[in-house]
Formats: sequence, structure tokens, C-alpha cells
Amino acid sequence: MSPGVSFHHQMALCRAATIQTATLGCVLVCVLSCLFLTGYVGGPEAKPLPSQPAQRVLARNPLPSKTACACSPGSTQLKSALPPDSEELLQRRAKERQQHTARTESVLSTLLYALSNSPLQYPIQGFKVRPMTPTIIPGLALHAAQRSNYTVSLEVSEGVLRTTIPAKAVQVKVTGNGERRLVVESGSLEALNERLADVSYTSTLYHIHTGDLASFQFEDHEAVFPITIKQPQPPVLYDMGTDINSQVTITTKTFLRYPELNALLKSIRQFYKDIEIIIVDDSMEPQKIPGPHIQQFIMPPAQGWFAGRNLAVSQVTTKYFLWVDDDFLFTELTKIEEMVKVMEAVPELDVLGGKVGGEQFYFSIIYEEGDETEGGCMHRKSGGRYHSLPGYPQCSLVSGVVNFFLARTDAAQRVGFDPQLKRVAHSEFFMDGLGSLMVATCGHVSVSHQARLQHNDTKLYKAFRYPPKSEGISKMQLHFFKNHLKCIRYG
Repeated sequence: MSPGVSFHHQMALCRAATIQTATLGCVLVCVLSCLFLTGYVGGPEAKPLPSQPAQRVLARNPLPSKTACACSPGSTQLKSALPPDSEELLQRRAKERQQHTARTESVLSTLLYALSNSPLQYPIQGFKVRPMTPTIIPGLALHAAQRSNYTVSLEVSEGVLRTTIPAKAVQVKVTGNGERRLVVESGSLEALNERLADVSYTSTLYHIHTGDLASFQFEDHEAVFPITIKQPQPPVLYDMGTDINSQVTITTKTFLRYPELNALLKSIRQFYKDIEIIIVDDSMEPQKIPGPHIQQFIMPPAQGWFAGRNLAVSQVTTKYFLWVDDDFLFTELTKIEEMVKVMEAVPELDVLGGKVGGEQFYFSIIYEEGDETEGGCMHRKSGGRYHSLPGYPQCSLVSGVVNFFLARTDAAQRVGFDPQLKRVAHSEFFMDGLGSLMVATCGHVSVSHQARLQHNDTKLYKAFRYPPKSEGISKMQLHFFKNHLKCIRYG
């Protein structure tokens, strides 16, 4: 220890030296880190490390191309049902598919990404405009750090953009007002956002349901958001009245089975004396069905199952119709009111089935679209269901039900019953309605089934009831073209 220097003083000098050394070390580390990050490491001969360009995710991307679907084991390959030399038919099918796509898809199907760390604020869902009607775009704003100048742009393809032109004293420049591309520039973020809050969109072509994509840009940031262009529809409402008679119409189709039909009518009147009944009849020699609250519509002979259904449903004026076969029987368990109660409680439902003869037949439909050339794959799975109907454990959500069901009149009319299907038809209504009809089945409402009767028309009826193989082939051809299917399985 040096003379005249205290122990505490030397310790202080040591601490100071230690701090200086540490500080110098920190500075050296920082300098080396900066050199490393900028690529300058090593001696004078060293070169900057090559920078890796960041992969920029686009704000919009087309949906991936549709791929071929795999047919379920046991499926029927529908192309095998086609006649020889079907090249022209295949061309017509491809053209119809393209037109269907044009009618049902739009830019609203584009896959959009919300990119991270964006200073742009914009609507991501729910911005809907009427055709050719100026509408303010809600929520447009820029949230950016301090800059000397801010420039944003908006661009659309199916309409034009407008905002109010500011007074000269306000330092905002607007370019492209009333055009597809609008640019707003200002040194004041507040003033710029005031102009953005007043931007409106107007579609330039009339279309009842389409869309547009708006590109919103600031510096290197881009956001794309959808604009739904839709003509509002007035609702079609039904007056439910005060009782079941003003809520439901019973509909049926008959062909050569008058003894069964009369037994059905007698059972209905036992429980529902004044309910309206619509009968469609395409028998060879129609018989008049007398009685109050009965409408009988006579068709040309043997027009078929679905043609008769179309006619019957077209004449319904109540909110619901109950479809029954002409050989059913009402019992004390045929409670139409219970079915109405479920439908009214769950307004999303379109069709509600019940039991027939103690059996609850229903099915699910598994469908894959497939590619644009071969078509889709379908599997009608008997007994398939999704899950119980919330609030109604005795009911389940399914894709299709038996010929005893309550349906919303307007929903069934929108789907329709294809009159090309004359004899072999039922599931096809639910296939055509897949994606538009919400279907359920319940086990607490049922109808009985009559024993098979023998009468004068039985032999003739069976000749139509069990058609030749050619009708089954025609149905496969219809599925191939109309539903754009390559295969189907009934299981």
C-alpha cells in the first residue's frame, strides 16, 4: 500500500477503474455488434454479408385450385352410365359449370390476409352497399408515427371513390376524386383522417349480388377489404293466424290408390277437421274427391312423383306444409302442432321430419366439390346425423328425412322438385337442397303406414311403382350433368 493513501481511497480508485473497463467493454461490444449486423466483420478485405430479402405476403391471394375428390368405396361411377359418343354432352356440361360458377362466385371468394403491424384501419367484414348508391366506407383511418407528410391511396375495380374537397386553407391534397383510385395527401395526420372518414364508394354497374375488393395503401403497407354489393330483398312473411288451420296445409300426391287415399283422409279428419288438404292426382281415370277444405288438382296421366309435388307445393298459401304419402294414417301421435312448435322455436330450420310406422328414417349427405372437369363426389349415408338439435334432445340435425315432413313453403319452393324424376325419387330433393335447406328429424311425432291393399288397380300401380332399369340409368345421367357429380354412393 502506498504511503499516505488510505485503504478506502484505493478501493474507490479500483471501483472507478473497473467501471471504466466495463464501459469500454460495452462500447466495444456495441461497435462489433453493429459491424456484424451491417455485414462489416473481419479485416479490410471483408465484404458486407448479402442481405436476405423479406418474403412479403400479399394482402390478397386467389383460392387454391379445386382438386379431384376421392369416391367412397362402393360408389357408382356416373360416367359409365353415359351413352357412347358423349363428347358434345361433356362440352355442354363444362359450359354449364362455368356459367354456374360465374353466377354463384365473385371476388368475395378471394382469400384475404390481414398483414401484421399495419398502421391502416379499415372495415374487415359487414360493409355492404346497394348497387350504384354512394355509401360512406366506415372506419377508414391511418395510425402512423410523426412524419412530415402522409400519403394514402384507395383503389377499387367495380366502382368509384369520392371524398369532400377541403377548403384551400386546409393542407390536404386529393387526387382522383370520383375515380377508381383516390389519393389523399397531407402534412397533418388529423386532417388526412378527416378526409378518410368522408370517403364513399359507389358501384358503377347494376348487379343484384356481387362484390368488389378495395386496396388501401400507405408506404409499404397494403390492406385489402371486401365490399358486398347487394340489392336488398323485401321479406316474404306469412300470417300465422290463430290456429293450426292457418299455419299448415297438408299435401299429398296420389296415383291409382283411391282406397288408400280415402283411408288417409278419414284419419286426418279424425284429428284435424278443418285443415286444408291439397291432393295432386295423375291417375289414368281420376276420381272426384269430395269434402270441405279439400283441393284436388288433376294432372295428365302418369306425370310422376316430383311433378306432382311441385304442383301441390305451388298451391300452398300457408307458412308451412306437411307432406304425407297417400298410404299413411294419422294417429294420436301425429301432432302437427309439435312440429310447428319446433320450427317456430328454431327459425333457421327449413324441413322437419318425423317417424313413419315407428321407424325414423333419415340420412346425411357427404359431398366434395371435386375439380372443374370430373366433378364432385357424393355419399348419401342412411342413418347419418350430425348432432342433436340444441334445446330439443329428441331431434337431430341431418341432411334428409322420410316422406313425412313439415317444411317452410318458401324454402321448398326455392329448391323445387325436379320433374325429370318421375318414379325413382326422394333423396334427390335434399341433394338439390344441400347447403340451402336446414333439415332436422324428431322422434316424438309420428304417422302410421297402411297395410298393403289389393284392389283393381294394384297390378297397374306396381308396373309404374317399380320402373325398368332404364329409369335408374337416366337418374345417374341426370346426377352426372345437373349436379356435376362424377360418382355417387347410396349407403
